[in-house]
Amino acid sequence: MRVLAAMSGGVDSAVAAARAVEAGHDVVGVHLALSEAPGTLRTGSRGCCSKEDAGDARRAADVLGIPFYVWDFADRFREDVIDDFVAAYAAGETPNPCLRCNEKIKFSALAERAYALGFDAVATGHYARLQGGELRRAVDPDKDQSYVLAVLTAEQLSRAMFPVGDTPKPLIREEAARRGLAVADKPDSHDICFIPSGDTQAFLGARIGVRPGAVVDAATGERLGEHGGVHEFTIGQRKGLGLPGPGPDGAPRYVTAIDAASGEVRVGRGEQLDVTRIVADGAVWTSGSVPTQPIEAMVQVRAHGGLAPVTARAEGDRIVMDLAEPLRGVAPGQAAVLYAPDQDRGDLVVGSGTIRSTAHATADV
Repeated sequence: MRVLAAMSGGVDSAVAAARAVEAGHDVVGVHLALSEAPGTLRTGSRGCCSKEDAGDARRAADVLGIPFYVWDFADRFREDVIDDFVAAYAAGETPNPCLRCNEKIKFSALAERAYALGFDAVATGHYARLQGGELRRAVDPDKDQSYVLAVLTAEQLSRAMFPVGDTPKPLIREEAARRGLAVADKPDSHDICFIPSGDTQAFLGARIGVRPGAVVDAATGERLGEHGGVHEFTIGQRKGLGLPGPGPDGAPRYVTAIDAASGEVRVGRGEQLDVTRIVADGAVWTSGSVPTQPIEAMVQVRAHGGLAPVTARAEGDRIVMDLAEPLRGVAPGQAAVLYAPDQDRGDLVVGSGTIRSTAHATADV
């Protein structure tokens, strides 16, 4: 099988490529140039896509004895990931750029070019597993990336390979060292790859600018303060509200709602964040089949968040999820990923959607 191995310059993708070679596939390595200024997107363990990363990927390919290319996807990455990220925050949402990169770049733009060139599959260093075409959690729960892969369709999954998902990360590093790969001890990248400083608010502020609005008490409507833009906030945020202290009752204040149109940011008590219904759009059912009846599942709403039991039903392009118990701090723009219940292969990804609204189950949606 002809396999295109996406090589980021890190240890995971290098070992994934090595395993594809060892399995007897005809492998070609490719590094994605995602930055218009590749010298600016790495600071230690933060960021990616630097000249250093491209060099590390090339050296790994040389060790493996496979052809290697660099493909320029900077324009697509800017349009589909960075611009989408900025627009979502400007609209008062909390996006996940890694999820969007997988959806739009690695398994869409990259995969389309790969298939046009005659490749049968794309291999990446993601920590997830594929069994019988089904997407499942990785063996290493601390590194599991099934959440950010849940946007992939059944067809995309049928032409994907995740060779390292069955192995804990420490053993991947040991394997890389045995194979003579210099990236064996390279630090993992952290945070958002295109913000190497780690200062998301400064990054957004430079692109969105100052858009003043009011901070308002969610219960009374009292104007409590001013802010420079809704992009400075996310649902559930407690710190950095620009307020002198807690509420009159001494309870901490949290961001409970964001209205991008008016610029109003509402704050209130923690219990005001509890929701019992989540509505998501852009539904993807990883099996390829849309459920015709409500299903019992577990929902995850953050990349490293916990699971909560829900009853989910498909309504066209939407998924409506009613929670068995209230869930706190669910923000529009996040992905809601459904997994099979624990008693029924709980590591199996069932579907996903982008959260658009939350409410109590008694409210209209």
